[in-house]
Formats: sequence, structure tokens, C-alpha cells
Amino acid sequence: VQLQASGGGLVQAGGSLTLSCVHSERTFSSNTMGWFRQAPGKEREFVASINWSSPDRYYRDSVKGRFTISRDNTKNTAYLQMNNLKPEDTAVYYCAAQSRAKTFYRSQYVSGYDWWGQETQVTVSS
Repeated sequence: VQLQASGGGLVQAGGSLTLSCVHSERTFSSNTMGWFRQAPGKEREFVASINWSSPDRYYRDSVKGRFTISRDNTKNTAYLQMNNLKPEDTAVYYCAAQSRAKTFYRSQYVSGYDWWGQETQVTVSS
């Protein structure tokens, strides 16, 4: 599986960005998808995940109400819509895919994923 993330950029506080993650395989519809981020000097942290088999989603508390994760199985693509961005959202963002062998609960953790995409930089200026 290869994952191609895109959509990052520079935006002012209060602005919006949409990240996309294209999955290379037809098995996309059977993979839970997630987004993580890593700021300089910090560990990679969970942002959001979306189940492959239900509408269930997880979000980290600091992005609830501002970020929305979604997926389009016809396009093999997962999205992260980010609204009302804040300077503390500045980080490199990664998308990841989880195999069906793992539980949706584990999608909140780095160890819960089997495949990772390359980074896309999000910078929010104050």
C-alpha cells in the first residue's frame, strides 16, 4: 500500500485547509484511515480516524468541532477538512491506513497502523 498525502500549506489563523490522502490499492474500502501530526521537537500525535465499516470517527479533543475526517471509497481517498485553524495546529501531517486485522479503537495510536504516507506541512500564522 502506498499513501500520497497533499493539501498542506501556509494559512492565517482562522483559515481553512483540506488535506487529501490517496490510497494506492482497491483494498482502501477495507482500511480504517487516520491522520496524525508532528510538531518540531514533539512526538507524533493522533488527530482523527474514520472506520472502514461504519460512520464511526475519533478526534483528538483539541480539534473537535474544527476538523472533519471523511473518505470517498470511489476515489480511494481520505480527507481532513480543517477549519478555524490555530497556530498550535502547525505541524507536519501524515495519513495512515490500518489493516482489518486491527481494531478501530487502536486507530487512535501510532502502533495501530500498518502503512504511512509522506508528510505534508501545515503552517498557521498568527
